[in-house]
Amino acid sequence: MKVTKPVTIVIPVYNDVYALGKAVPRVIEIMSHVADKYELIIAEDASTDGSAELAAQFASEYSEVIHMHRDERLGRGSALSLAAMRAQGEIFCYFDVDMATDISHLEELLGLIDNGYDIATGSRLLPDSRIIRSSGREVKSRGYNFLVRLILKSRLSDHQCGFKAFRTSGLLELLKETTDTHWFWDTEILVRGQHKGLQIAEIPVTWTEGEGTTVRSGDIWKMGRAILRLWWQLHVS
Repeated sequence: MKVTKPVTIVIPVYNDVYALGKAVPRVIEIMSHVADKYELIIAEDASTDGSAELAAQFASEYSEVIHMHRDERLGRGSALSLAAMRAQGEIFCYFDVDMATDISHLEELLGLIDNGYDIATGSRLLPDSRIIRSSGREVKSRGYNFLVRLILKSRLSDHQCGFKAFRTSGLLELLKETTDTHWFWDTEILVRGQHKGLQIAEIPVTWTEGEGTTVRSGDIWKMGRAILRLWWQLHVS
């Protein structure tokens, strides 16, 4: 059954020309069966590998595609926030350009928002999830999510899966208080949503680690500081 509300799909892009070339035709194919009205925003952030030119080409070929280019790289979270402010759809959805999460879950994700949830998010850590990734990244992911649950009292299992949908009006309200502009954006949005009492659904997904994706030790320290900063904002500021 098709989603009844207009949908905005966002793909954040930074130097992902190969993945972008595969993602856009696939998304258009899927969305033609999932929703009657949708737009696809390519939120491209100062790419230098041909991604900007390819995104512009897609925008000229498909009426549903919008190329949102920035000359300076300002961060993934910042790009998603800007896309949300420009979105025309009542449902706002984004996922990673490498489509690490199996896009077959998209209909279920959007359907949850269409049927009343404020936020729907994929999880790689639910019992029914199927994931393929290195043991090192698995340990780091589980450790990070454990800290988010422990320190920020989240009830969700996975905060960083790049496969989420929102009621657009509710997301815009959350963005008024959201401060992160890069990778912690996902976690901050989910935690703030829980503090606001929003209805959040978490679904198991099939997820495959993309080539060249890494989690560096420096990233872990940044994430740890971000967790503590958000705790301070929620409880002290």
